[in-house]
Amino acid sequence: MVGLCEDRTTLLDLVAVEADDERLGGRVAQDLEGLHDALGDGDAGRDAAEDVDEDALDLLVTVDGEPLVDPDWPDEVLLDTSSADKRDRIVGLVGEWIRGCADAGFDAVEFDNLDSFTRSEGVLDVAGNLALATAYVEVAHGAGLAAGQKNAAEYARTLRDRAGFDFAVVEECAAYTECGAYTDVYGDAVVDIEYTDNLPRDWAEVCADPATPRSVVLRDRDLTTPGDPDHVFETC
Repeated sequence: MVGLCEDRTTLLDLVAVEADDERLGGRVAQDLEGLHDALGDGDAGRDAAEDVDEDALDLLVTVDGEPLVDPDWPDEVLLDTSSADKRDRIVGLVGEWIRGCADAGFDAVEFDNLDSFTRSEGVLDVAGNLALATAYVEVAHGAGLAAGQKNAAEYARTLRDRAGFDFAVVEECAAYTECGAYTDVYGDAVVDIEYTDNLPRDWAEVCADPATPRSVVLRDRDLTTPGDPDHVFETC
């Protein structure tokens, strides 16, 4: 399941929620914005950055003295993975969330925006992000949690082999013809979410395609709940 809680949880093997969602425990992967500072819905990133604790402001990527807003996610700014000291401090903060997930009864965590360096205007690089990702996985494993890669198809092999990720949660791999990049690395340990507004072909054809991961769900883009006229939830 992706989105708000529904009365479907007894029928599902996997439920995914955001890290601050306290409504579910067990059989759940929590989504952590491990390479972003997610600063609220609808606020401009630079304005929302004012809400960050003053002693953590230097953990944000800045350009010309201003927090760099991720062009793909305009309400979020990037975490600075460029030095070992900053990575250690970030892990100190995020590590508490990871262990909190374990204490709450979750089975796994997934880490998003692992490719934030590609949108950092050259401030970050793959080595820094990989080092932080590796540290996250170590904390997760130490807490008894599986660690999931979120998207970033072109780095799947590296993230599995060098950072130690256990599975992948991906969006629209059928739409963008990149499912194989994940399944070649993780086998059946791939969960794919496709969206109704970007289906490459009929849903039945997507399901019949051997390249489609075994665990796949079709959702409406806004992740509405049952009763909403736009609500879609289909599996193969």
